[in-house]
Amino acid sequence: MGQDTQDGGVRPSRRHADLGPDFYDVVAPARFPKTVLRYRNRAWAERVGLGSLSEAEWIAHFGRFEPLPGSFPEPLALRYHGHQFRSYNPDLGDGRGFLFAQAYDLRDGRLLDFGTKGSGTTPWSRMGDGRLTLKGGVREVLATAMLEALGVDTSKTFSLIETGEALERGDEPSPTRSSVLVRLSHGHIRIGSFQRCLALNRPDLTQRLLDHTIDTHMPALAAERVEARAEGFLAEVVRRVARTGAQIMAAGFVHGVLNSDNINVTGESFDYGPWRFLPRFDPGFTAAYFDTGGLYSFARQPEALFWNLARLADCLVPLCPQERLGAALEGYGPALQDGFAQALFRRLGLAPAPQEATDRLVAAFWRFHTEARPPFERVFFDWYGGRASEARAARSPLAEAYASEAFAPVRAGFAEVEAADAGRLAHPYFAGEAPCTMLIDEVEAIWAPIADCDDWSLFEGKLAAIARMAEAFGTTPEGLEIAA
Repeated sequence: MGQDTQDGGVRPSRRHADLGPDFYDVVAPARFPKTVLRYRNRAWAERVGLGSLSEAEWIAHFGRFEPLPGSFPEPLALRYHGHQFRSYNPDLGDGRGFLFAQAYDLRDGRLLDFGTKGSGTTPWSRMGDGRLTLKGGVREVLATAMLEALGVDTSKTFSLIETGEALERGDEPSPTRSSVLVRLSHGHIRIGSFQRCLALNRPDLTQRLLDHTIDTHMPALAAERVEARAEGFLAEVVRRVARTGAQIMAAGFVHGVLNSDNINVTGESFDYGPWRFLPRFDPGFTAAYFDTGGLYSFARQPEALFWNLARLADCLVPLCPQERLGAALEGYGPALQDGFAQALFRRLGLAPAPQEATDRLVAAFWRFHTEARPPFERVFFDWYGGRASEARAARSPLAEAYASEAFAPVRAGFAEVEAADAGRLAHPYFAGEAPCTMLIDEVEAIWAPIADCDDWSLFEGKLAAIARMAEAFGTTPEGLEIAA
């Protein structure tokens, strides 16, 4: 996997263009009446070598989309299909976004994509205006910042710029303000990208897409024969998607639209729609008002992800026997279980433990949430470090619940494990009265002064609070090693 280099730190790439025009359309960005920078992800800018950009340079690249030297001379609107709420849609593709640029992470060498939302119409816009509301952009910034702080390895919001247009939307007061967002992820090859090749009955395109993905993102599989490559690729995607699914469950996150076009084969999800974080444990809690059947409810998210992975397996049948693909899919359950235990232990600040002790604590912790239904985030806050936080937990508003019979198995489980780093409890975050949360009422309260009087203080204050939490947990981009 070669890396293009450029003086000044950033290592740009145009790797996706190697797929050829069967997979994308060259497009032009919208011209906006104004460009006001509302958010830039400084930590990730440093990781990709763009930390030294001035505000004017930032807006030029991520508001007017002047090419990033060494990457694509013009943006690429990607072609894909997908299932949306399990209904197949062949008329998808990047309808209000495009792949603007690619560059390498300066820390781990992995390729990163700069993808947009709200950047104008493309051949796939389907009568849409290609725009993004400012409220939608603010919501995605808050969601991704919170997810990263809680240890979820998924897409990051890189930039948000207000664009000065008045948009008409049926789901919020109109006219409403507009924005353009840039997100950062390790790829924009979706499950739906492979579904399009299958629908077109083009196994040659499936093969080309598979080879490109393996060479770019999974080079350890490159030397395998075709059948083994396809099987190994599916097994790797299964592992990565299971890990992300486990992490969002441990974070109490509900993705509003877990469609197959919103899941990358690199394991990340994005475009969260009307997302929510759990106030309390509720298996049936949904994020989208239109999800009337609860297809993407909190507890059904692992099922939804597996269903999407099975659709990816369908796409690979022309390249690999079905029984071998089925064997790769069987890895999902164990990977999800292991990933959830790892995510839960990380969220609780616990060191790895023997399997039996791990299983007992995970089961007891989840059972306590099911039976007692305490505020979801509060328990993680009170018991970070396990036994090392016993005195803190005794002062919590939930102290009575922690003294109950329902919590006794959790307390016994904590007795079998050690804190990963008890010194983290000295961080001022843990001396606070309550954890940092991101419930829907908080989101609406943050948006209200922006809409009413252009007051961004609550938004900035919440991002600062999330950053303090991430610092306490060791999940800042500066301190976090991203798993492949």
